[in-house]
This record gives sequence, structure tokens and C-alpha cells, in this order.
Amino acid sequence: MKLLKGLAVLSTFGMLLVLLGGALVTKTGSGMGCGQSWPLCHGQLIPSSINLELIIELSHRLVSGGVGLFVLALAILSWRRVGHIREVKFLSFLAFFFLLAQGLIGAAAVKWGQSDFVLAMHFGISLVSFSAVLLLTLIIFEIDKKFDADSVYIKKDLRIQFYGLISYVLLVVYTGALVRHTNSSMACMDWPFCYNRSPFDFSSYGIYQWIQMGHRLAAGMVFIWTIYLFIKVLREYKDDLLMRTGWLIAVILMIVQVALGAFVIITYVHLIVALLHALVISLYVGLLSYFLLLSSRSAKKHKD
Repeated sequence: MKLLKGLAVLSTFGMLLVLLGGALVTKTGSGMGCGQSWPLCHGQLIPSSINLELIIELSHRLVSGGVGLFVLALAILSWRRVGHIREVKFLSFLAFFFLLAQGLIGAAAVKWGQSDFVLAMHFGISLVSFSAVLLLTLIIFEIDKKFDADSVYIKKDLRIQFYGLISYVLLVVYTGALVRHTNSSMACMDWPFCYNRSPFDFSSYGIYQWIQMGHRLAAGMVFIWTIYLFIKVLREYKDDLLMRTGWLIAVILMIVQVALGAFVIITYVHLIVALLHALVISLYVGLLSYFLLLSSRSAKKHKD
């Protein structure tokens, strides 16, 4: 189990690097750093002409390929060693399939080009793979009772809220990726409104302003929904430390995410701030995925 645990931890952190690497490629406009050549750079194993865009794009490809091998090994080993656990086989398939899918979309974008609306799916697909790897890791560490959340019972009405929230968050993640891929980050120079002096002057909006403000509105709904669920958990799960702690972390992550969203505008899309923005939403989705797992277990155990 030491090998399996080590592989799981490496794969989880590796997937975070893949997510951040993809955001870095988009933010720096390095997607064509290797030209229209894939998997080689400009048709060469070792490029003769090297610039920053090439380094960023090639590094992302190498990290994604290496992490892909780790995830494949994790999926196979998990299937063989702990495949008797209900969720393991499904998560193993999900982790590798979606990582492969994001790689193929990236390759297709390099070779033949893709619309911004298709490319925006890239981050969300990677996020699903990351969440699956994270859940596999947690399940593997559950085996020797390093922590035991199997006894947590989540009521049906709250389970439905969790299912709805994570589905909606993935849609919001897509709108955020669309902001990046359409270069709409600075379409609105103010915050929280597009133009604070005339917040309801919608007639002046173009497509990029609508994309930017649509994302802000959708993200605001996630913030409100998270606060609501946190209050609900505090009221109904007073004695459940895992539920209370988990949703406290969710609220903190969402507050930080909203603040980072504002700082993206204030700092004129500072690279570090933008990458932190991508990191925090990845952690938030990972946390939601864990409560999705607990909800699935509760639904199986309690036919309510």
C-alpha cells in the first residue's frame, strides 16, 4: 500500500500542476509556442530556436505527459489492489479518460485550431480528472483508517443541493475559462460592475463585456450558495466535525476566490493572481467532489 499511497499523492499534486500549467499557457498566450507541431516542437525533438512561449508550452506538454503516466499507473494499480471498493473502478476510469481527453483537445487545438468556446472546455475537463484522482487518493488513505468518514450521513435534501452546486460550479468554471480564452479579462475595467459609474448601462456592452459580467454574476451565485449551505450545515450538523470543518473551508476558499477575482481586475491580470485564481477554484471543486462522494455513500446506505 505504500507504493499505491505514494503514487496517489504524486498524481494528485501532478494534476494540480497540469491545471496550473494549462492556465499559465493560456494567460501568457503560449498555446502556439511550438507552432502547429505536436507532440514535437516545430517538428524537432530538441528545438533549435528557444523562447519563453516555447518553454512554457513544452514544459506543460512534458508535465502533462508525465502526470498522465502516473495517473494511468494509479488507475491500474487501484483497480487491481482496491477495486473491490465501490467507487474505485469508476474513478480510475474517469481520472485517466478525462486526462486523455484534455490532452487530445490540446493537441487538436495545436494541429488544426479550435474555437474559443471549445478550448474553454479544456480546464473543466482537467478539473474532472483532478477531482477523480483526489477522490481515489482519499479512498486509498481511508483503507487503514487514517481518517474515517464512512459514518457521515447526509440528508437527502442536502445531497440534492450538493449535486446541484457542483454541476453549476462546473458551468461557472467554463465561463471563467471562456473569459481567458476570449481575452475578456479586462473587458470591464471596474469591479464589481463593468462600469461603476453607470452599472446598468447594458446598451454599451459588447460580447466581451457580456462574457465577463456573465461570469461575475454566475460566480456571485456560487458564493451565495456556498454561504447558504454553510449556514445550513451549522444548523443541522452541529455535532459533525467533518461537515462543519469541510464547509468552513469551502466558505474560506470561496471568499478568497472572489477576492482574487477582484484583484485580477485591479492588478490588470497579474500572472500570479490569475494562477492563484485557478488554483483556488480547483481546490474548491476538489472539496465539493469529496462531499459528492459522501452523498453517494449516504444515498446507498439510507433509502430516504
